[in-house]
Amino acid sequence: MFVTYILSQIRAYLRYRETVRELSQLGDRELNDLGIVRYDIHTVARTSAAAA
Repeated sequence: MFVTYILSQIRAYLRYRETVRELSQLGDRELNDLGIVRYDIHTVARTSAAAA
């Protein structure tokens, strides 16, 4: 049970990092099209990783 929890937390962290990396590569105009401002990238990534 504990190992499963740790693995799920690692997967969530990896999803978070990937989302931050991908969103950070977008320009401000592209982020605006998505309804995201640059300072919200980490919040959006955290929400996305937790939902998956």
